[in-house]
Amino acid sequence: MLVVGDEEKFVSRPVVGADDFDHKPTEHLLDGQQRITALWRSLHDDYDDRTYFTRFESPDEGEVVRVVGQSRWMKDDKRRPRWADKPEGIHERGYIPLKLLCPGELGAEISDWCRAAVVGDTPEDQERRFAIERKITDLRQHVASYNIPFLSLPATTPPDVALDVFIKMNTTFVRLTPFDIIVAQFEGRTGESLHDLVAKLVERVPALDRYMEPSDLILEVAALREDRAPTQASYLRLDLNRLLGDWEQITSGVAFAVEFLEEEHVFDGDRLPNVAVLRILAALHEHLPELDALGNARHLLRKFVWRAFFTNRYEAAVATASFQDFRALRAILTGDGTEDAVPLFDEEHYPLPGPEELVHARWPKTRDSLGRAILNVAIRAGAHDLADDAIATRDQIRKREYHHLFPAALLENDGKISGGKINRALNCALITWNQQDHLREGTGPISARTG
Repeated sequence: MLVVGDEEKFVSRPVVGADDFDHKPTEHLLDGQQRITALWRSLHDDYDDRTYFTRFESPDEGEVVRVVGQSRWMKDDKRRPRWADKPEGIHERGYIPLKLLCPGELGAEISDWCRAAVVGDTPEDQERRFAIERKITDLRQHVASYNIPFLSLPATTPPDVALDVFIKMNTTFVRLTPFDIIVAQFEGRTGESLHDLVAKLVERVPALDRYMEPSDLILEVAALREDRAPTQASYLRLDLNRLLGDWEQITSGVAFAVEFLEEEHVFDGDRLPNVAVLRILAALHEHLPELDALGNARHLLRKFVWRAFFTNRYEAAVATASFQDFRALRAILTGDGTEDAVPLFDEEHYPLPGPEELVHARWPKTRDSLGRAILNVAIRAGAHDLADDAIATRDQIRKREYHHLFPAALLENDGKISGGKINRALNCALITWNQQDHLREGTGPISARTG
Protein backbone atom coordinates (compact mmCIF):
# COMPACT_ATOMS: atom_id res chain seq x y z
CA MET A 1 0.00 0.00 0.00
CA LEU A 2 1.18 3.53 -0.79
CA VAL A 3 -0.23 6.40 1.24
CA VAL A 4 -1.35 9.02 -1.29
CA GLY A 5 -0.73 12.25 0.60
CA ASP A 6 -1.35 15.60 -1.13
CA GLU A 7 -1.36 14.25 -4.68
CA GLU A 8 -1.54 10.91 -6.50
CA LYS A 9 1.79 9.68 -7.85
CA PHE A 10 0.12 7.07 -10.11
CA VAL A 11 -3.03 6.90 -12.21
CA SER A 12 -5.61 5.04 -10.13
CA ARG A 13 -8.93 3.28 -10.55
CA PRO A 14 -11.34 1.68 -8.10
CA VAL A 15 -11.36 -2.06 -7.46
CA VAL A 16 -13.37 -3.89 -10.13
CA GLY A 17 -16.95 -4.22 -8.95
CA ALA A 18 -16.72 -1.39 -6.41
CA ASP A 19 -18.54 1.90 -6.84
CA ASP A 20 -16.64 4.69 -8.53
CA PHE A 21 -15.86 7.77 -6.47
CA ASP A 22 -15.18 11.42 -7.22
CA HIS A 23 -12.80 12.16 -4.37
CA LYS A 24 -9.06 11.69 -4.07
CA PRO A 25 -8.15 8.24 -2.67
CA THR A 26 -6.18 7.97 0.55
CA GLU A 27 -4.16 4.88 -0.47
CA HIS A 28 -2.97 3.11 -3.60
CA LEU A 29 -2.91 -0.67 -3.71
CA LEU A 30 0.35 -1.49 -5.50
CA ASP A 31 0.50 -5.24 -5.00
CA GLY A 32 -2.20 -7.80 -4.19
CA GLN A 33 -4.78 -6.29 -6.53
CA GLN A 34 -6.08 -9.66 -7.69
CA ARG A 35 -6.48 -10.92 -4.12
CA ILE A 36 -8.29 -7.81 -2.92
CA THR A 37 -10.50 -7.78 -6.03
CA ALA A 38 -11.41 -11.45 -5.52
CA LEU A 39 -12.28 -10.78 -1.85
CA TRP A 40 -14.36 -7.73 -2.74
CA ARG A 41 -16.26 -9.30 -5.64
CA SER A 42 -16.99 -12.61 -3.89
CA LEU A 43 -18.23 -10.88 -0.73
CA HIS A 44 -20.46 -8.60 -2.85
CA ASP A 45 -21.69 -11.40 -5.17
CA ASP A 46 -20.37 -9.44 -8.13
CA TYR A 47 -19.42 -12.29 -10.50
CA ASP A 48 -21.78 -13.02 -13.38
CA ASP A 49 -20.61 -16.62 -13.82
CA ARG A 50 -19.92 -17.61 -10.21
CA THR A 51 -21.58 -17.43 -6.81
CA TYR A 52 -19.71 -18.25 -3.61
CA PHE A 53 -21.03 -19.91 -0.48
CA THR A 54 -19.72 -21.15 2.86
CA ARG A 55 -20.38 -24.65 4.11
CA PHE A 56 -19.71 -26.25 7.49
CA GLU A 57 -17.96 -29.62 7.48
CA SER A 58 -17.20 -31.95 10.38
CA PRO A 59 -13.93 -33.78 9.69
CA ASP A 60 -11.97 -35.62 12.37
CA GLU A 61 -10.36 -32.45 13.71
CA GLY A 62 -13.70 -30.70 14.37
CA GLU A 63 -16.13 -28.46 12.51
CA VAL A 64 -14.52 -26.29 9.85
CA VAL A 65 -15.83 -23.80 7.31
CA ARG A 66 -15.23 -24.18 3.59
CA VAL A 67 -15.79 -21.75 0.74
CA VAL A 68 -17.32 -23.32 -2.37
CA GLY A 69 -18.04 -21.80 -5.76
CA GLN A 70 -21.05 -22.56 -7.95
CA SER A 71 -20.90 -21.83 -11.68
CA ARG A 72 -23.78 -19.70 -13.07
CA TRP A 73 -25.25 -19.30 -16.55
CA MET A 74 -28.22 -17.78 -18.31
CA LYS A 75 -31.03 -19.80 -19.86
CA ASP A 76 -34.39 -18.44 -21.03
CA ASP A 77 -33.35 -15.04 -19.64
CA LYS A 78 -33.03 -16.53 -16.15
CA ARG A 79 -29.90 -17.12 -14.12
CA ARG A 80 -29.23 -20.79 -13.45
CA PRO A 81 -29.14 -22.88 -11.37
CA ARG A 82 -32.23 -21.41 -9.76
CA TRP A 83 -31.54 -22.86 -6.29
CA ALA A 84 -28.44 -20.63 -5.95
CA ASP A 85 -30.73 -17.57 -5.65
CA LYS A 86 -33.29 -19.16 -3.31
CA PRO A 87 -32.57 -19.21 0.45
CA GLU A 88 -34.46 -22.48 0.95
CA GLY A 89 -32.54 -24.24 -1.83
CA ILE A 90 -29.23 -22.89 -0.53
CA HIS A 91 -29.99 -24.01 3.02
CA GLU A 92 -31.04 -27.50 1.87
CA ARG A 93 -27.51 -27.96 0.52
CA GLY A 94 -25.96 -26.80 3.79
CA TYR A 95 -24.70 -23.52 2.29
CA ILE A 96 -24.69 -19.90 3.44
CA PRO A 97 -24.22 -17.11 0.84
CA LEU A 98 -20.79 -15.56 1.19
CA LYS A 99 -22.31 -12.11 0.58
CA LEU A 100 -23.94 -12.31 4.04
CA LEU A 101 -20.44 -12.19 5.58
CA CYS A 102 -19.62 -8.86 3.93
CA PRO A 103 -18.84 -6.26 6.62
CA GLY A 104 -21.52 -3.58 6.95
CA GLU A 105 -25.09 -3.17 8.16
CA LEU A 106 -26.79 -6.38 7.04
CA GLY A 107 -28.83 -7.28 10.12
CA ALA A 108 -32.23 -7.02 8.43
CA GLU A 109 -31.03 -8.82 5.29
CA ILE A 110 -29.61 -11.69 7.35
CA SER A 111 -32.82 -12.07 9.35
CA ASP A 112 -34.91 -12.04 6.17
CA TRP A 113 -32.65 -14.67 4.58
CA CYS A 114 -32.88 -16.96 7.61
CA ARG A 115 -36.69 -16.69 7.64
CA ALA A 116 -36.81 -17.56 3.94
CA ALA A 117 -34.30 -20.41 4.37
CA VAL A 118 -36.26 -22.15 7.13
CA VAL A 119 -39.98 -22.08 6.40
CA GLY A 120 -42.32 -22.71 9.32
CA ASP A 121 -43.25 -21.33 12.74
CA THR A 122 -42.83 -24.32 15.01
CA PRO A 123 -40.39 -24.00 17.95
CA GLU A 124 -38.04 -26.34 16.08
CA ASP A 125 -38.13 -24.11 12.99
CA GLN A 126 -37.43 -21.03 15.08
CA GLU A 127 -34.50 -22.73 16.79
CA ARG A 128 -33.06 -23.74 13.42
CA ARG A 129 -33.34 -20.15 12.21
CA PHE A 130 -31.65 -18.84 15.35
CA ALA A 131 -28.86 -21.42 14.96
CA ILE A 132 -28.18 -20.34 11.37
CA GLU A 133 -28.25 -16.67 12.34
CA ARG A 134 -25.78 -17.31 15.16
CA LYS A 135 -23.41 -19.07 12.77
CA ILE A 136 -23.64 -16.19 10.31
CA THR A 137 -23.02 -13.66 13.08
CA ASP A 138 -19.95 -15.55 14.30
CA LEU A 139 -18.56 -15.81 10.78
CA ARG A 140 -19.22 -12.13 10.11
CA GLN A 141 -17.30 -11.19 13.24
CA HIS A 142 -14.40 -13.41 12.17
CA VAL A 143 -14.29 -11.82 8.70
CA ALA A 144 -14.62 -8.28 10.02
CA SER A 145 -11.84 -8.69 12.60
CA TYR A 146 -9.44 -10.74 10.46
CA ASN A 147 -6.06 -9.03 10.16
CA ILE A 148 -4.49 -8.98 6.70
CA PRO A 149 -0.79 -8.08 6.99
CA PHE A 150 0.47 -5.48 4.55
CA LEU A 151 3.46 -3.29 3.84
CA SER A 152 2.65 0.43 3.97
CA LEU A 153 4.84 2.93 2.14
CA PRO A 154 4.64 6.53 3.41
CA ALA A 155 3.38 9.36 1.21
CA THR A 156 6.94 10.70 0.93
CA THR A 157 8.04 7.58 -1.02
CA PRO A 158 9.20 8.64 -4.53
CA PRO A 159 7.39 6.87 -7.43
CA ASP A 160 10.57 5.13 -8.61
CA VAL A 161 11.19 3.71 -5.14
CA ALA A 162 7.57 2.47 -4.89
CA LEU A 163 7.92 0.75 -8.25
CA ASP A 164 11.24 -0.78 -7.20
CA VAL A 165 9.63 -2.25 -4.08
CA PHE A 166 6.83 -3.70 -6.21
CA ILE A 167 9.29 -5.27 -8.70
CA LYS A 168 11.46 -6.76 -5.96
CA MET A 169 8.48 -8.26 -4.16
CA ASN A 170 7.30 -9.95 -7.37
CA THR A 171 10.51 -10.96 -9.12
CA THR A 172 13.86 -10.69 -7.39
CA PHE A 173 12.72 -11.26 -3.81
CA VAL A 174 13.27 -15.00 -3.28
CA ARG A 175 11.72 -16.70 -0.28
CA LEU A 176 12.97 -20.00 1.05
CA THR A 177 10.57 -22.81 0.23
CA PRO A 178 9.94 -25.74 2.58
CA PHE A 179 12.01 -27.87 0.19
CA ASP A 180 14.97 -25.45 0.50
CA ILE A 181 14.81 -25.72 4.28
CA ILE A 182 14.47 -29.51 4.26
CA VAL A 183 17.41 -29.95 1.85
CA ALA A 184 19.85 -28.59 4.41
CA GLN A 185 18.30 -30.55 7.29
CA PHE A 186 18.16 -33.76 5.24
CA GLU A 187 21.85 -33.79 4.38
CA GLY A 188 22.86 -32.95 7.94
CA ARG A 189 20.60 -35.66 9.35
CA THR A 190 21.18 -38.48 6.85
CA GLY A 191 24.40 -37.64 5.04
CA GLU A 192 22.59 -37.92 1.70
CA SER A 193 21.82 -35.18 -0.83
CA LEU A 194 18.09 -34.68 -1.36
CA HIS A 195 18.83 -32.91 -4.63
CA ASP A 196 20.68 -36.02 -5.88
CA LEU A 197 17.78 -38.27 -4.85
CA VAL A 198 15.28 -36.07 -6.69
CA ALA A 199 17.53 -36.08 -9.76
CA LYS A 200 17.54 -39.90 -9.71
CA LEU A 201 13.75 -39.87 -9.36
CA VAL A 202 13.41 -37.65 -12.42
CA GLU A 203 15.80 -39.94 -14.30
CA ARG A 204 13.58 -42.93 -13.47
CA VAL A 205 10.31 -41.05 -14.15
CA PRO A 206 11.26 -38.55 -16.87
CA ALA A 207 7.61 -37.68 -17.61
CA LEU A 208 7.06 -36.36 -14.08
CA ASP A 209 8.15 -32.80 -14.77
CA ARG A 210 5.44 -32.59 -17.44
CA TYR A 211 2.91 -32.63 -14.63
CA MET A 212 4.44 -30.67 -11.75
CA GLU A 213 7.61 -29.72 -9.89
CA PRO A 214 9.15 -33.01 -8.59
CA SER A 215 10.37 -31.52 -5.30
CA ASP A 216 6.83 -30.35 -4.41
CA LEU A 217 5.34 -33.78 -5.11
CA ILE A 218 7.95 -35.55 -2.98
CA LEU A 219 7.01 -33.53 0.10
CA GLU A 220 3.29 -34.05 -0.51
CA VAL A 221 3.63 -37.82 -0.87
CA ALA A 222 5.94 -38.07 2.14
CA ALA A 223 3.45 -36.15 4.29
CA LEU A 224 0.54 -38.41 3.30
CA ARG A 225 2.62 -41.52 3.96
CA GLU A 226 3.27 -40.19 7.48
CA ASP A 227 -0.49 -39.71 7.88
CA ARG A 228 -0.29 -35.92 7.72
CA ALA A 229 -2.06 -33.37 5.54
CA PRO A 230 0.20 -32.09 2.73
CA THR A 231 0.83 -28.65 4.21
CA GLN A 232 3.93 -26.59 4.89
CA ALA A 233 3.64 -27.31 8.60
CA SER A 234 3.65 -31.06 7.86
CA TYR A 235 6.67 -30.79 5.55
CA LEU A 236 8.74 -29.13 8.28
CA ARG A 237 7.84 -31.94 10.71
CA LEU A 238 8.74 -34.84 8.40
CA ASP A 239 10.81 -37.71 9.76
CA LEU A 240 13.82 -37.25 7.48
CA ASN A 241 15.36 -40.63 8.30
CA ARG A 242 12.06 -42.27 7.34
CA LEU A 243 11.99 -40.17 4.17
CA LEU A 244 15.35 -41.65 3.18
CA GLY A 245 14.29 -45.17 4.14
CA ASP A 246 11.04 -44.88 2.18
CA TRP A 247 12.64 -43.30 -0.89
CA GLU A 248 12.37 -46.38 -3.09
CA GLN A 249 8.68 -46.81 -2.22
CA ILE A 250 8.05 -43.10 -2.85
CA THR A 251 9.79 -43.35 -6.21
CA SER A 252 7.72 -46.40 -7.14
CA GLY A 253 4.57 -44.57 -6.09
CA VAL A 254 5.38 -41.55 -8.23
CA ALA A 255 6.16 -43.78 -11.19
CA PHE A 256 2.81 -45.54 -10.69
CA ALA A 257 0.90 -42.23 -10.49
CA VAL A 258 2.40 -40.93 -13.73
CA GLU A 259 1.84 -44.26 -15.47
CA PHE A 260 -1.77 -44.34 -14.26
CA LEU A 261 -2.51 -40.86 -15.62
CA GLU A 262 -0.87 -41.72 -18.93
CA GLU A 263 -3.06 -44.84 -19.17
CA GLU A 264 -6.05 -42.52 -18.68
CA HIS A 265 -4.63 -40.37 -21.52
CA VAL A 266 -3.90 -37.40 -19.25
CA PHE A 267 -0.44 -36.63 -20.55
CA ASP A 268 0.76 -33.44 -18.87
CA GLY A 269 0.06 -30.67 -16.40
CA ASP A 270 -1.28 -28.32 -19.07
CA ARG A 271 -4.32 -30.57 -19.41
CA LEU A 272 -4.46 -32.02 -15.88
CA PRO A 273 -7.71 -30.75 -14.26
CA ASN A 274 -6.18 -30.79 -10.78
CA VAL A 275 -2.81 -31.86 -9.49
CA ALA A 276 -4.05 -33.30 -6.16
CA VAL A 277 -4.68 -36.71 -7.75
CA LEU A 278 -0.93 -37.20 -8.31
CA ARG A 279 -0.03 -37.04 -4.61
CA ILE A 280 -2.89 -39.33 -3.61
CA LEU A 281 -2.19 -41.94 -6.29
CA ALA A 282 1.52 -41.99 -5.42
CA ALA A 283 0.87 -42.33 -1.67
CA LEU A 284 -1.70 -45.11 -2.18
CA HIS A 285 0.60 -47.23 -4.34
CA GLU A 286 2.13 -49.21 -1.48
CA HIS A 287 -1.36 -50.31 -0.38
CA LEU A 288 -2.41 -51.82 -3.71
CA PRO A 289 -3.30 -55.52 -3.34
CA GLU A 290 -1.95 -58.40 -5.39
CA LEU A 291 -3.87 -60.13 -8.16
CA ASP A 292 -6.85 -60.74 -8.38
CA ALA A 293 -7.97 -57.87 -6.13
CA LEU A 294 -5.72 -55.48 -8.05
CA GLY A 295 -8.32 -55.08 -10.79
CA ASN A 296 -10.93 -53.86 -8.32
CA ALA A 297 -8.38 -51.51 -6.75
CA ARG A 298 -7.51 -49.94 -10.09
CA HIS A 299 -11.21 -49.54 -10.85
CA LEU A 300 -11.59 -47.69 -7.54
CA LEU A 301 -8.67 -45.39 -8.35
CA ARG A 302 -10.05 -44.71 -11.82
CA LYS A 303 -13.36 -43.69 -10.26
CA PHE A 304 -11.48 -41.46 -7.82
CA VAL A 305 -9.48 -39.73 -10.55
CA TRP A 306 -12.40 -38.90 -12.82
CA ARG A 307 -14.68 -37.79 -10.00
CA ALA A 308 -11.86 -35.55 -8.83
CA PHE A 309 -11.69 -34.07 -12.33
CA PHE A 310 -15.44 -33.47 -12.67
CA THR A 311 -16.36 -32.17 -9.19
CA ASN A 312 -15.32 -29.12 -7.16
CA ARG A 313 -13.87 -31.25 -4.34
CA TYR A 314 -10.38 -29.79 -4.83
CA GLU A 315 -11.31 -26.19 -5.54
CA ALA A 316 -10.70 -25.11 -1.93
CA ALA A 317 -8.90 -26.45 1.16
CA VAL A 318 -7.05 -28.84 -1.14
CA ALA A 319 -4.63 -30.14 1.48
CA THR A 320 -7.39 -31.13 3.90
CA ALA A 321 -9.55 -32.63 1.15
CA SER A 322 -6.57 -34.64 -0.15
CA PHE A 323 -5.81 -35.97 3.31
CA GLN A 324 -9.42 -37.00 3.99
CA ASP A 325 -9.81 -38.77 0.63
CA PHE A 326 -6.41 -40.45 0.94
CA ARG A 327 -7.29 -41.88 4.35
CA ALA A 328 -10.67 -43.16 3.17
CA LEU A 329 -9.24 -44.73 0.00
CA ARG A 330 -6.38 -46.29 1.94
CA ALA A 331 -8.90 -47.87 4.31
CA ILE A 332 -10.71 -49.47 1.35
CA LEU A 333 -7.48 -50.82 -0.13
CA THR A 334 -6.46 -52.32 3.21
CA GLY A 335 -9.89 -53.88 3.78
CA ASP A 336 -10.98 -51.52 6.58
CA GLY A 337 -13.31 -49.12 4.75
CA THR A 338 -16.12 -48.71 2.26
CA GLU A 339 -16.72 -46.33 -0.63
CA ASP A 340 -19.47 -44.42 1.13
CA ALA A 341 -16.85 -43.14 3.60
CA VAL A 342 -14.87 -41.38 0.85
CA PRO A 343 -15.86 -37.66 0.94
CA LEU A 344 -15.23 -37.28 -2.80
CA PHE A 345 -17.86 -39.95 -3.51
CA ASP A 346 -20.54 -38.04 -1.59
CA GLU A 347 -22.87 -37.13 -4.46
CA GLU A 348 -24.87 -34.69 -2.33
CA HIS A 349 -21.88 -32.47 -1.56
CA TYR A 350 -19.87 -33.19 -4.70
CA PRO A 351 -22.32 -33.98 -7.51
CA LEU A 352 -21.23 -34.54 -11.08
CA PRO A 353 -22.02 -31.57 -13.35
CA GLY A 354 -25.33 -31.51 -15.18
CA PRO A 355 -25.80 -30.75 -18.90
CA GLU A 356 -26.03 -26.98 -18.36
CA GLU A 357 -22.75 -26.87 -16.43
CA LEU A 358 -21.05 -28.93 -19.13
CA VAL A 359 -22.34 -26.59 -21.84
CA HIS A 360 -20.98 -23.56 -19.99
CA ALA A 361 -17.60 -25.04 -19.04
CA ARG A 362 -14.84 -22.67 -20.06
CA TRP A 363 -12.05 -23.04 -22.62
CA PRO A 364 -9.68 -25.88 -21.57
CA LYS A 365 -6.55 -23.83 -22.12
CA THR A 366 -7.50 -21.83 -19.03
CA ARG A 367 -7.11 -23.38 -15.60
CA ASP A 368 -10.81 -24.26 -15.50
CA SER A 369 -10.86 -27.83 -14.17
CA LEU A 370 -14.21 -28.75 -15.73
CA GLY A 371 -13.12 -27.53 -19.17
CA ARG A 372 -9.96 -29.61 -18.95
CA ALA A 373 -11.93 -32.62 -17.72
CA ILE A 374 -14.22 -32.45 -20.76
CA LEU A 375 -11.24 -32.29 -23.13
CA ASN A 376 -9.64 -35.27 -21.36
CA VAL A 377 -12.78 -37.35 -21.78
CA ALA A 378 -12.59 -36.83 -25.54
CA ILE A 379 -8.92 -37.84 -25.55
CA ARG A 380 -9.62 -40.80 -23.27
CA ALA A 381 -12.35 -41.99 -25.64
CA GLY A 382 -9.87 -42.16 -28.52
CA ALA A 383 -10.46 -38.84 -30.31
CA HIS A 384 -8.74 -38.51 -33.68
CA ASP A 385 -6.94 -35.38 -34.85
CA LEU A 386 -9.04 -33.69 -37.55
CA ALA A 387 -5.90 -32.72 -39.48
CA ASP A 388 -3.83 -35.93 -39.64
CA ASP A 389 -6.22 -38.51 -38.12
CA ALA A 390 -3.68 -39.42 -35.40
CA ILE A 391 -4.67 -40.46 -31.90
CA ALA A 392 -3.16 -38.43 -29.06
CA THR A 393 -0.03 -39.82 -27.38
CA ARG A 394 2.25 -38.38 -24.74
CA ASP A 395 4.88 -37.35 -27.28
CA GLN A 396 2.47 -35.97 -29.87
CA ILE A 397 0.01 -34.02 -27.72
CA ARG A 398 2.26 -31.01 -27.33
CA LYS A 399 2.26 -30.59 -31.09
CA ARG A 400 -1.49 -30.01 -30.97
CA GLU A 401 -3.10 -26.62 -30.52
CA TYR A 402 -6.48 -25.59 -29.17
CA HIS A 403 -9.03 -24.90 -31.92
CA HIS A 404 -12.72 -24.25 -32.25
CA LEU A 405 -14.72 -27.15 -33.67
CA PHE A 406 -17.27 -24.63 -34.96
CA PRO A 407 -15.19 -21.67 -36.20
CA ALA A 408 -15.47 -18.41 -34.31
CA ALA A 409 -16.03 -16.39 -37.49
CA LEU A 410 -18.95 -18.61 -38.53
CA LEU A 411 -20.62 -18.46 -35.15
CA GLU A 412 -20.12 -14.73 -34.68
CA ASN A 413 -21.05 -13.59 -38.18
CA ASP A 414 -23.70 -16.08 -39.26
CA GLY A 415 -24.90 -17.33 -35.89
CA LYS A 416 -24.71 -13.98 -34.08
CA ILE A 417 -23.18 -15.74 -31.07
CA SER A 418 -20.94 -13.78 -28.70
CA GLY A 419 -17.31 -14.69 -28.14
CA GLY A 420 -17.95 -15.74 -24.53
CA LYS A 421 -20.32 -18.47 -25.67
CA ILE A 422 -17.97 -19.61 -28.43
CA ASN A 423 -14.97 -20.24 -26.21
CA ARG A 424 -16.45 -23.25 -24.44
CA ALA A 425 -14.91 -26.62 -23.70
CA LEU A 426 -17.49 -28.46 -25.83
CA ASN A 427 -16.44 -26.34 -28.81
CA CYS A 428 -12.76 -27.19 -28.42
CA ALA A 429 -10.43 -29.81 -29.86
CA LEU A 430 -6.68 -30.33 -30.04
CA ILE A 431 -5.57 -30.19 -33.66
CA THR A 432 -2.20 -30.31 -35.42
CA TRP A 433 -1.51 -26.97 -37.01
CA ASN A 434 1.30 -26.07 -39.38
CA GLN A 435 -0.17 -23.16 -41.24
CA GLN A 436 2.43 -22.89 -44.02
CA ASP A 437 2.33 -26.60 -44.88
CA HIS A 438 -1.47 -26.58 -45.03
CA LEU A 439 -1.48 -23.49 -47.23
CA ARG A 440 0.93 -25.11 -49.67
CA GLU A 441 -0.92 -28.40 -49.75
CA GLY A 442 -4.41 -26.92 -49.66
CA THR A 443 -5.35 -29.13 -46.72
CA GLY A 444 -6.03 -28.71 -43.05
CA PRO A 445 -8.93 -28.56 -40.66
CA ILE A 446 -11.81 -26.17 -41.19
CA SER A 447 -11.17 -24.44 -37.89
CA ALA A 448 -10.40 -20.96 -36.66
CA ARG A 449 -7.18 -20.40 -34.76
CA THR A 450 -7.58 -19.18 -31.23
CA GLY A 451 -5.60 -16.37 -29.66
